[in-house]
Amino acid sequence: MNFDQLPALNATLNALSTILLVWGYKLIRAKKVQQHRKVMVSAFVVSIIFLGCYLLHKWHLYTSTGAYNTTFQGPGSWRIVYLVILVTHVTLAAAVPVLALITISRGLNMRVELHKKIAKITLPIWLYVSVTGVIVYFMLYQWFAKTV
Repeated sequence: MNFDQLPALNATLNALSTILLVWGYKLIRAKKVQQHRKVMVSAFVVSIIFLGCYLLHKWHLYTSTGAYNTTFQGPGSWRIVYLVILVTHVTLAAAVPVLALITISRGLNMRVELHKKIAKITLPIWLYVSVTGVIVYFMLYQWFAKTV
């Protein structure tokens, strides 16, 4: 695999996670508990794969450039937008694995009321992180990418 393709793969995994999260939410609203379980566990697995690919990308960047991050190349006004999205994305992303593990554990153990209570917190944060992950990708690698 070409390591330079990891950002696109990561954005794809984030987008897939978003789709699975919305699908899982719709399933539970329709009271399709078993399907909901499968889809939400799938969303978690996709997120774990994303995390592995993300860390691999950080390692590759560091070993090839000496920096862990890609520099934003957009104009000043967009830089502020990018930084706001990035800071909120990274901050909330740190909470997602813990929240997701607790939420999934409670759901799989049929602790329904506790599951519902934390899922109301976990779902919007997880969705925000997965959607903004795609936006960060586009801002860094598509919309404002430096052409050589």
